[in-house]
Amino acid sequence: MTDKKKIDYKKILRSCKKNYWAISTITLAILLTVILINGATCGSAIGITEAGQKVLEFANNQGAEAELITTIDNGQLYEVILSIRGQEVPVYVTKDGENLIPSLIPLTAKVIQDTPPQQQEPAKTEVLKSDKPVAELFIMTHCPYGTQAEKGFVPVLESFDKADAKIRFVHYFMHQPEETETPIQVCIREEQPDKFLPYLREFLKEGISENALATANIDETKMNECVSSGKWEEYYNVDKALSESYGVRGSPILVINGAIAQSGRDAASYLSAICSAFNDAPKECGTLTLSSTAPSPMWGWDASGTDTQAQC
Repeated sequence: MTDKKKIDYKKILRSCKKNYWAISTITLAILLTVILINGATCGSAIGITEAGQKVLEFANNQGAEAELITTIDNGQLYEVILSIRGQEVPVYVTKDGENLIPSLIPLTAKVIQDTPPQQQEPAKTEVLKSDKPVAELFIMTHCPYGTQAEKGFVPVLESFDKADAKIRFVHYFMHQPEETETPIQVCIREEQPDKFLPYLREFLKEGISENALATANIDETKMNECVSSGKWEEYYNVDKALSESYGVRGSPILVINGAIAQSGRDAASYLSAICSAFNDAPKECGTLTLSSTAPSPMWGWDASGTDTQAQC
């Protein structure tokens, strides 16, 4: 191995202490340091699905016991999000599938000072109150963190009807299936509203629309007419306009009474956030018991995840 390709393991491991995902396992540290990082795409590009599977296979061959959450096309690179020992690990792979990059360092990042400046307390956002709060959760259908939030929000929609709560869609797409799945969900939400939550419950199991359509007994003729006629765009444009007007810049984003609100992604936290926006909270706010366990990102209702603020 030439001097150019030698890796200073001690130096890398010391620097990893400041990286948020380095705590996952020593296995992960080894996985990320054995790669020659050059950032170039020398060969022909491989597909996004192949890239995700290639990184997953490599990780598991190193003993990382990883699971693939999602793969995102970031322009020059593919971003591959893995789950390793309960930790979400985003890594990057060149589009020829030859080189893995553990993290991106923006050239505009500020230099970390030896003595950090005195931290100011973050400004507290005042909850806007009303007699019947409007709570809107903005998501992307295939964003792992959007689906995580939906699994916390759906139980609130099913059991608490005192607020005007709704799942909406952000004004842009990032993951390829969203451009076909979003019209389906918009049409069901608007034209078959009593079947929307049953559809989501099934869809969030594995992300398979066909299964969800059958389980929720969706009128597919009506839904297909809504999609093919372009009617879905009229419905979606309402979401899009609201998303832009609220300043939504990620998935998920919770908006209560027109203002972006902070909340955990478990059902109990969403209920608490909504209840705090009532002028006079209904009795259900004190008697309704919902899960306080954060759901896992992406598919599946059984697994639990961390209470993260990560977004797509």
